[in-house]
Amino acid sequence: MAGSLPSRNKATINLDKILDIKQAIEISGKIRRGGKLIVLAGGCFDILHKGHLLFLRNAREQGDVLFLFLESDENVKRLKGDDRPINSQEVRAKALSNLPFVDYVIKLSKLPTDKYYDRLIAHIRPSVIAVTEDDPNLGQRKKQAETAGGIVKSVTRRTDHSTTEFARLLKK
Repeated sequence: MAGSLPSRNKATINLDKILDIKQAIEISGKIRRGGKLIVLAGGCFDILHKGHLLFLRNAREQGDVLFLFLESDENVKRLKGDDRPINSQEVRAKALSNLPFVDYVIKLSKLPTDKYYDRLIAHIRPSVIAVTEDDPNLGQRKKQAETAGGIVKSVTRRTDHSTTEFARLLKK
């Protein structure tokens, strides 16, 4: 139409990248059968920052497809403190799903146990579990990777960025 303003592209949310457990298991099977390497990473990702982005991009470079375990609000609160999370799991999942190097986001249940993680990883069977250099659960991750037939790779992240530190500064 002459004289009309050009339409603006509206931001889209890649909801097809946000999976439940059943979908993740099904899709991971198809990916493996296609001969592609699955990388698995996980975390809280409460307020996305440069350190998260570097970690996720580097994790994705370890294989063909990046699956991301996203902790529940209840588990973030347990891990990080009563004033967390700042963003709900739904908001965090939507933000992460829009990153080009994150292929799938898997929203985890309320308070997962080690057995829960073990079963999930055994079903998804990643070739690589990406962790940070200082992962407190490194021993558990190595056992999970071995059970799934994969390996653990330590991936660089920036240590000068922290959601916990950011939240602390906001309280001042």
